[in-house]
Amino acid sequence: MFDVNGLLEPSRKDLFDFQKPYAHPHAPTRDFVAAIESIKPTAIIGVSTVGKTFTRQVVEAMGRLNDRPIIFALSNPTEHAECTPEEAYQWSKGKALYASGVQFPPVSYGGQTFLPGQANNLYIFPAVGMAIYATQTKRVTDEMFIEAAHALADQVTPKELVQGLLYPPQSGILETEIKVAARVAKVVFDSNLTRVDRPDDCEAFIRSCVYKPEYRDFV
Repeated sequence: MFDVNGLLEPSRKDLFDFQKPYAHPHAPTRDFVAAIESIKPTAIIGVSTVGKTFTRQVVEAMGRLNDRPIIFALSNPTEHAECTPEEAYQWSKGKALYASGVQFPPVSYGGQTFLPGQANNLYIFPAVGMAIYATQTKRVTDEMFIEAAHALADQVTPKELVQGLLYPPQSGILETEIKVAARVAKVVFDSNLTRVDRPDDCEAFIRSCVYKPEYRDFV
C-alpha cells in the first residue's frame, strides 16, 4: 500500500493502528515508480481520490514488468480517476487490463476498440443479497463472495475479453445478477446453511424470487 507519505513500511512513525498490518517490509520510499520497479506488482489499484496519480511513468513501468498489467483507477468522479482508459491503453501499448470507478466511453488504439470496464459493487452485492434472501441462509461466508466473483468473471465472453472488457455489460445486469445469485445459492445449499428445501434448479429458484413491479387492476 502506498499513500501520500509513501510506501507503508514498518519504519514509518505516522501509521495508524489499522495500517500497521499492511506495512510491507521494504526500504522507505516516497517514489511510486521506484516502489513499482522494486516490488514488481502485477496490479495497481487506485483509491486515492487524487486525479492523474497513475502517470505515464507509472503505467510504462507496469507495462515493462507485466505482459498484461492490471490497472484499476477506481476513484470518482471522473476528474479524480488516477488515469483515464485512453492513457492506460496508450502508455501500455494496448496491454493494460483497465477498469475505473466511473463509466468511460470506448477507446480506439492501434486499430482496436477497447471497452473499459466499470468496477462497481452493483455486480456483486445485489446478487449476494438475493441469494441470502432466497435461501434464508443462517450465515454469510467468504466462500459466497468468492463464488460470486467467479460467477461474474465466467460471464465475460472471449470476444469481450479481447475488447478489454473485464465485467459483463451493464445492459444485461439483471441476467448477470440472476446467474451470480444462483451460483451463490448453490454454495449456501452445499454448505447446509439454508432454511429452505433445496430446489432441483437453483437458477429457476432464484428467478422465482425476483421482484416483478406489476400493478394489479382494481377496476
